Amino acid sequence: MIADRVELKFASYNVHKAVGLDRRRDPGRILDVIAEIGADVVAIQEADRRFGRRIATLPRRMLAERGWQVAPVAVLPDSIGWHGNALLVREGIAVIEAEPLALPTLEPRGAVRVDLAHEGRHFRVIGMHLDLSGLRRRQQLETIFAHLRDHERELPTIAMGDLNEWLLQGGCFRAVPSGWSAVVPGASFPTRQPVARLDRFLHSPHWAVREAGVHLSPLAGRASDHLPVRLIASLLPNI
Repeated sequence: MIADRVELKFASYNVHKAVGLDRRRDPGRILDVIAEIGADVVAIQEADRRFGRRIATLPRRMLAERGWQVAPVAVLPDSIGWHGNALLVREGIAVIEAEPLALPTLEPRGAVRVDLAHEGRHFRVIGMHLDLSGLRRRQQLETIFAHLRDHERELPTIAMGDLNEWLLQGGCFRAVPSGWSAVVPGASFPTRQPVARLDRFLHSPHWAVREAGVHLSPLAGRASDHLPVRLIASLLPNI
C-alpha cells in the first residue's frame, strides 16, 4: 500500500571517529546523540578509523542493539563505511541497494549511496564527505551527480554530509543541477563556538522540506568536533 504522505527525518553527523572534546573515544555517547535526534536515516562521516583495517568506531553490535541497519557499503570487513562514510537506516525501512562511490580526490574522501523503500515509496540517500580543496569539492559533486544521471533508475534523492564548503552559494554548489535545492541548517562547526556551515543537505525536486536545523544538546556539545544537523522532509506525490 502506498501512503498518501511520507514524512522522514534525515540527519548528518561528522562523528570525529567517536572522539569527543574530552579526547575520549566513546561510541556509546555518539549513539546517544543520534538517539536524541530521532532520525530515520543518518549519514555518518569519520565512522571508521583512518588507517590499517579501517576498524569501525561505531561497532555493528552496538548499532544493531540500538535498532540501526548499516547500509552495506563497506569494502573492508572491520569497517561500516567507505572512506569513513556510513549510512544508518532505522528498522522498518527496507534497504534495497547500496554501494560506495569513488570520487576524484587528493585526500581519503568518498561518498555512499543507498536506495530505500518505506510505505510503498522508493527514495535514495547519498552520504558524503568532500575535500578541503574547492576545486576538488566541485569535481566530487559533479561525479556524484553524474552517477545519479547514469543510474538506470531515477529516484527522489537526499544528499547530505560534511561538504567542507564555507560559502553559502557558488563554490562547489555550481555543480548542483537545476531543480535541486541546497539547505543550510545552520552553523555546526566547531562545536565549542559554531561559526561554519559545513554540514549541508541537497535534495531533488521530489521533496517538500518542513524543518531543518542544528541539533544542540549538552551531550552533542562534547561528543564530536561537529554538531549534527537534521532535516524533516515529505515526499511529494509522484512527479
